Amino acid sequence: MKLMTKLITVAVFACCLAACQGEKGESNSQTAQSQNADQLQTKFLTIGTGGASGPFNIIGTSLSELYAQKFGVNSKTQTTGASVENLNLIDQKKLEMAFVMNDSLNDAVMGVGSFQKKVENVRSVAALYPNYVQIVASSKSNISSIEDLRGKRIAVGAHGSGVELSTRTLLEGFGITYKDIRPDYLGFAEAADGLKSGKLDAAFFTSGMPNSSLMELQQGFDLKLIAIPTDKLTEFAKTKTFFVTETIPKGMYGNGEDIPTAAILNTLVVRSDLSDDDVYTLTKALFENLNKLQNAHQAANGIQVENAQQNLIAPLHPGAQRYYDEVGASK
Repeated sequence: MKLMTKLITVAVFACCLAACQGEKGESNSQTAQSQNADQLQTKFLTIGTGGASGPFNIIGTSLSELYAQKFGVNSKTQTTGASVENLNLIDQKKLEMAFVMNDSLNDAVMGVGSFQKKVENVRSVAALYPNYVQIVASSKSNISSIEDLRGKRIAVGAHGSGVELSTRTLLEGFGITYKDIRPDYLGFAEAADGLKSGKLDAAFFTSGMPNSSLMELQQGFDLKLIAIPTDKLTEFAKTKTFFVTETIPKGMYGNGEDIPTAAILNTLVVRSDLSDDDVYTLTKALFENLNKLQNAHQAANGIQVENAQQNLIAPLHPGAQRYYDEVGASK
């Protein structure tokens, strides 16, 4: 009887031990799956941004740091001439992700304008925030409208930038070509210096607001924002649909009233060969940590998951689509 009792006790102990080991094994498996969910298949993630002082670079740097910390991936930003250059680098597989303006993206997927052939390996992740066309001159100048730019020396944006492309397109919409002005291909910081020194008559600062170079310029320069008439822009936007009417709010740069202007949406894009799992994970991390991007730059306040699929030019990456379906974000 005692022997039978001992055998039963041993059997019960063995069953309990096996069950515990099974639970531990299941727990370890779940932990491994959780860890795998927080990893990326790609080991490198280079994000194309723009000029050092622009919102693209500031927000992109914050996003890059987030990805590096969260996933342990070699994530970094590449300062570039912005949209056009970023799309060419995507095409050459030198970037995995990039910030671009929709007018440049439109030309890239169509293979027109600055692009000799279609950029076919680009996919959208999210519509971001609008870039506002901010045309600046000295308050002492005789420039009061976009038509007054004829014959003037103007910073039109850096070579290979979406700023330069949108400047050219917008001026043409008002019947002004580069033959009618003296263009200087300068980034934001250089353009601000040119205005301050008097070497420039006006400059285009097409970016999210506020533009840090303009904020600095405002401190020691009596600037004037040049309005873009809403009625003429509305007519022009019937053919250039990536342009929308917007307003630079009163007080943004010391302006005493709202200034009507044009805006173009920005899009975060990736190479099409990034895996669906990676792009899903990157998209999820972006929207679950928006506060970090918003702390980096005020323009990121315009990024919302509800609007992330609006007005997309390039096809949406399936990985991003999976995330939007998961959270119930409408198209």
